[in-house]
Amino acid sequence: MTATIAPRVRTLVLLLLAAAGLLLAGAGPVSAHAALTGSDPQQGAVVDQAPDRISLTFSEDIALSDDSLRVLAPDGKRVDTGKPSGVSGTTYAVNLKSGLADGTYTVSYQVVSADSHPVAGAYTFSIGAPSATTVSVSDQTAGGGVVGVLYGLGRYVSYAGFVVLVGGAAFVLACWQRGAGVRAVQRLVVAGWLALTSTTLALLLMRGSYTSSGKVGDFFDLTLLGDVLQTKTGAALVSRLLLLAAAALFIAVLFGAYARPSPTTTLNDGASRRLPDSREDEEKRDLTFGLAIGGTVVAAGLAASWAMSEHASTGLQPGIAMPVDVVHLLAVATWLGGLTALLTALYRSPETPLDGTAVRRFSALAFGSVVTLVGTGIYQSWRQLGSWSAFTETRYGQLLLVKICLVTMLVGVAWISRRWTARLAETVAAAPRKQKVAASTSSEPASGEPDSADPERAAQLARQRAAMDTARQKRLRDADPNRFGLRRSVLAEAGVAIVLLAVTTALTSTEPGRTEQDAAKATAAASSSATGSSGALTLDMAFDTGGEDGKGVVRLELDPARVGDNEMHVYATRPNGRAFDVPEVKVAFTLEAQDIGPLPVVPDHITTGHWSAGGVQLPMAGDWKIAVTVRTSDIDQTTVSKNAKIG
Repeated sequence: MTATIAPRVRTLVLLLLAAAGLLLAGAGPVSAHAALTGSDPQQGAVVDQAPDRISLTFSEDIALSDDSLRVLAPDGKRVDTGKPSGVSGTTYAVNLKSGLADGTYTVSYQVVSADSHPVAGAYTFSIGAPSATTVSVSDQTAGGGVVGVLYGLGRYVSYAGFVVLVGGAAFVLACWQRGAGVRAVQRLVVAGWLALTSTTLALLLMRGSYTSSGKVGDFFDLTLLGDVLQTKTGAALVSRLLLLAAAALFIAVLFGAYARPSPTTTLNDGASRRLPDSREDEEKRDLTFGLAIGGTVVAAGLAASWAMSEHASTGLQPGIAMPVDVVHLLAVATWLGGLTALLTALYRSPETPLDGTAVRRFSALAFGSVVTLVGTGIYQSWRQLGSWSAFTETRYGQLLLVKICLVTMLVGVAWISRRWTARLAETVAAAPRKQKVAASTSSEPASGEPDSADPERAAQLARQRAAMDTARQKRLRDADPNRFGLRRSVLAEAGVAIVLLAVTTALTSTEPGRTEQDAAKATAAASSSATGSSGALTLDMAFDTGGEDGKGVVRLELDPARVGDNEMHVYATRPNGRAFDVPEVKVAFTLEAQDIGPLPVVPDHITTGHWSAGGVQLPMAGDWKIAVTVRTSDIDQTTVSKNAKIG
């Protein structure tokens, strides 16, 4: 039966890992957590005189480098001078060269938000009058490409390693101390440590390229590495490596001195019994206590290396959010990592069978972890979302709904496992009597088996009898319907847990709903203050890029549709009316009668299927051609247009 199940286990795990990889790959370049909420000059503005500097305002603090803010002339040459610096609050500026000529200038920014994620974008403004420009900003991405995929995969593997390391060790100490001597469990925990250590080192090397150039060749750039070490994320990764050194010592003790079996003696009935030794029991208890305290400290430190550099460290109530995040991560590791260790013990430990007491202990431990997850998860959801509408209107909320469904499913399967656990406990309670009878039977020499005075022959026969007894006991265990049922339910839990871990990883690299909605409100407020009215012009245009899933409708709203400043909103929907989050939307205005334009506008992505741009400058009244370019894939793109009377 086990031989039949093992290939299925491997296939299921590979399929779930592939699905998790696809999920992570889809959450790459859109992970900006600091949104641009204002600028001076504004997007699309036409100013009479060249400004002395460009200033940008973000929704949260950012980290700057020498090339974070760049201003490019129409011919593509840089016109900014000096290093960018903070002005006040979340506003940052860079000085410009004097005597700039008229034309359209491009402002490009690539920064790192306070919660460690890269943010990139660009917009244009004009001096005197708009002009043609050779600058292309279509490749302004942050955290994307091959480096983004590798970095996302590294984050997933590091989370998985942490879960297996902490949860596996907790399972041994709290539930199944005999498991410290089981080779399969040892390999599992060590594999978790190796995965977390190797990916932490890889993330440290990739970090500089991930937040700046996006080139694989820059992984070993010592200058970038030095810059990373001076950041909050770099300090967190280095701290994690130091804590993993302490974790290595913990593992050595757990699977070394702690795993040594107690001395036993063989009684008259042939059974082995541990010798009573109060001193040894006391030493064992002291070692268990020391390992529990030390392991908790190291595990909490590892969890803090994420809490101090990601979502919890910025935004609302960071002083409360970071400890809550540490507890949340520890509860996840205890539950899912312990579940992995339980699955390993059920499938890969024939020499040391898992007893019902250990399963009951883990069941209670998992229940406590779930309760902790619910409490900390509710607080995190409130902090990151801020409103009920964010559940459906933001990517973070949608992923959170998926996570809630997966956790609910996992709890349901765990309830089934608890029922199998109760039945298994009843079976295990009767097992000693059966084993005693089997042992007395197997100790009798087989009929016709000659007595051998040869010690070597006797030892060989003893090994054969022991192997036969072990095989017989394994067959009996595998034939137990309760143990088989528990195996299946725990395997199902592990499958859901793999996907859950992937969704959790994607959540940590997705802009929180509260931040996304606050940024949209700030942008809308800034634009409304300049225009004072809304809804003056609405154009609906159907598009078809020709590729798969390339049909939809784009709606353009221009407010107040007059000469001067205008606020523009663009909405993309599928044929069924649902929001369509296409990769790129661009707009161009042309007044053919006066040979003006096209005047390009690259709106900012606000939320799913919604883009916005403030300060759209239209220099004169007339019959304007409004062209909208929609790109649905790397190669599928189309431009649709309509004429409208403006001014």
